[in-house]
Amino acid sequence: MTAPDHLKITGPEDILGFIPHSLGYWPVNSLVAMTLQGKRLGATLRVDLPEPSRCRGPALAAFARTIRDYLEADEEADGTLLAVFAGQPGEDIADGGPPDGAPGTDGSDPDAGDSGSPALARLLRELERTLGAAGLPVRDAWLIGERYWRNAHCTDPSCCAPPGRPIEEIRNSPLNAELVFRGSSVGAAPGLPAPAGTTAQDAPAALEAEERWAQEFSGRWRDRTQFQTVLGLWERVLDAAGRPAASAASGQQPGVLPAALPPNLAGYLRATLCVTSWRDAVLVMAAAGRAAAEAGAEEFGVFDGGPGTPAALPELDGFPPVAPAAVTAPGAPGDAVAGREASEAGAVPGYGEVLLGLAPPTPDWARLAGLDRVLVRLGGCGGGEARAAALTGRGWIEWCRGRGSFADALFTAAGTAQPGYRLAELLAELGRRGTLCGWARRRDAAWQKFDPDAA
Repeated sequence: MTAPDHLKITGPEDILGFIPHSLGYWPVNSLVAMTLQGKRLGATLRVDLPEPSRCRGPALAAFARTIRDYLEADEEADGTLLAVFAGQPGEDIADGGPPDGAPGTDGSDPDAGDSGSPALARLLRELERTLGAAGLPVRDAWLIGERYWRNAHCTDPSCCAPPGRPIEEIRNSPLNAELVFRGSSVGAAPGLPAPAGTTAQDAPAALEAEERWAQEFSGRWRDRTQFQTVLGLWERVLDAAGRPAASAASGQQPGVLPAALPPNLAGYLRATLCVTSWRDAVLVMAAAGRAAAEAGAEEFGVFDGGPGTPAALPELDGFPPVAPAAVTAPGAPGDAVAGREASEAGAVPGYGEVLLGLAPPTPDWARLAGLDRVLVRLGGCGGGEARAAALTGRGWIEWCRGRGSFADALFTAAGTAQPGYRLAELLAELGRRGTLCGWARRRDAAWQKFDPDAA
């Protein structure tokens, strides 16, 4: 994720206050690196601090190179900011460093430097050397503990005298207050409590409906008409999901996603996620449009006949039909030839390009946010393959946003819901290898958490 241009930063407290909002949680045992483009903040990267035993020699050099490689994805960057967050409650690295053996120190080097910790001092020096050689000089660095924070290199007692400056200066900074006013919040770190929507409470009516719809879809998995009907229904739901959610008390409002989907509709959508080609098409459609979803299905040879008559739709009261312009676009229902021709002409991106964030140039972030809201509801209805598919889809959206920690937590939850769920395993492996989504690598395409038009 990149920082929006319209947020005004007046001091280090604002920069450090922005980090938890950018990540979605207050990091612990973490190195956070932020690129700079002149005086403008760029991309934010969070990684676990290396173990003390790895803060020397080839292991430390390799760690610094990895950080460099990530940050070089921001091609406009000309500098870097570093922030080191304490590893556990009660640990204040701002006040002379953690105890021996805690993350960030091994107590074996008398040259702890201004950072207070020998291993941490070596880490910062190596990062400064490596990033400086790459044209990304470290312009400032800070140490943030549970109660205090300070500049990593400041020796001015009027500024950074032990134990440091109160952490409340960060939590109460002007930028933090502005972000809260705009609706941003800082939640729990991934893996502490489970991310929102990762726990399920069975909805018997929805699960019964899912079983009925699965039987209806049997024999129609490769039917073109059924495929187009499924996408058409998902379009209607995603259009509603793009509007503010209705409260449970207000009931269904026309064109607005209800707080809880009707059981029959939830069962239908869950059953479609259990058909691999339909699941993939929904992800592609949300990011790149329906034409890309249909053209990709044609390219993969998904269709090979079927009854030619789709299963009846669930009731869709309160979900208006898709605008006529969308229905008549290439690749819309009844236009399979146009979809195939668009694919052959290279006018729409392929599934692989979309799933890796290589195309289109900028995804439909609003539609992806709507899909995320729908998947939260579907994943909360019950377990099994449909839940794994919903969690995996949400994980992919978080990976596209550049929030790897949340993505990994969701992929892990998907594997718990359905052990061996293949798409979750493949996407998790991308994260473990350090692969960044193509959109997250470019400022002009990267997800912006904060609405440019917000107050």
